[in-house]
Amino acid sequence: MLTKRIIPCLDIKNGRTVKGINFVDLRDAGDPVELASIYAKEGADELVFLDISATEEKRKTLAELVYHVAETINIPFTVGGGISSVEDVDILLKNGADKVSINSSAVKKPELINELVGKFGSQCIVVAIDAKQIDGQWKVHLVGGKVPTELNLFDWAKEVEERGAGEILFTSMDHDGTKNGFANQALAKLSGLVNIPVIASGGAGNISHFTDTFKDGKADAALAASVFHFKEIEINTLKKELKEEGIPVRI
Repeated sequence: MLTKRIIPCLDIKNGRTVKGINFVDLRDAGDPVELASIYAKEGADELVFLDISATEEKRKTLAELVYHVAETINIPFTVGGGISSVEDVDILLKNGADKVSINSSAVKKPELINELVGKFGSQCIVVAIDAKQIDGQWKVHLVGGKVPTELNLFDWAKEVEERGAGEILFTSMDHDGTKNGFANQALAKLSGLVNIPVIASGGAGNISHFTDTFKDGKADAALAASVFHFKEIEINTLKKELKEEGIPVRI
């Protein structure tokens, strides 16, 4: 059985790690290079770095900061934010990223997924989907959650897989930063629908939330930010407890 992955997420704004609730009210959470180094030593399976204001500010991801983070860690490293071309991906991979995450640009130009997969391979391309429930329907949102679309989460996830993406990073905007648990019902439906790994994001508040998302949400990986940044959960403690619950993890 494949091991379940624990992935800290560094949301970056102005070169600093930040964390908010429901995508707003951001507060400083520390130096990204320092945090990355700590997480790699603590047993994180991967690291995700999202330049959360790059798309909104119409600029590229911070390649130099990516380079400094990559230098300090020895675990797979995914980078997202403002990526809209083969050239953007090329720069990030050359600066030490192992995978890239695309979101708004993929919705606006779905063939970009095919293009990037053709050039760099499926294993390199993660499609991030931010969605929230509107009138009982999960609707995809763009530009850091600021722009709603009519696109249905599950339809889009299926298309993303068909276009060759290697993984889906699903963030429930309703759950983000609330610490009330992941969107396990939607995750279970998503995991049953696609045959590529699904990363759960949004809502981690305690260790049992991770257990639940692996057991009930059928997630392949769980991503969290503030509970790790503010030392509410230690990664090695989390993994020991998951193992005791019979969830396969790498220790």
